Amino acid sequence: QVQLVESGGGLVQAGGSLSLSCAASGRTFSSYVLGWFRQAPGKARKFVTAVIWPGGSTYYEDSVKGRFTITRDNAKKMLSLQMNSLQPEDTAVYYCAAKTKTTYGTINSGTYYDAWGQGTQITVSS
Repeated sequence: QVQLVESGGGLVQAGGSLSLSCAASGRTFSSYVLGWFRQAPGKARKFVTAVIWPGGSTYYEDSVKGRFTITRDNAKKMLSLQMNSLQPEDTAVYYCAAKTKTTYGTINSGTYYDAWGQGTQITVSS
């Protein structure tokens, strides 16, 4: 069972930056598809970004392109999300996710991932 633990959430003013980290267990970390989702109050959880390996191709939801950057460190079993130019609409609980086995769905769907972190709150004030 893969465990994911996020850290780095907090409160930031609009226009500011934050970085999230996700520490993972698992012997075959480098084979996982890794992603970030977020859930705003009263709304469904939505895809933010993902990175695959090998190759390191990345995918971003349109509203975060050019502002957010996902990276992975396979040696340290870490996933990171650098968030710049944050806006109030980015306020949400952010979840780290991993696809560790055969699943269904597309890379931007929740069903594609079988392991989830507990979530970390990001609040952007205007």
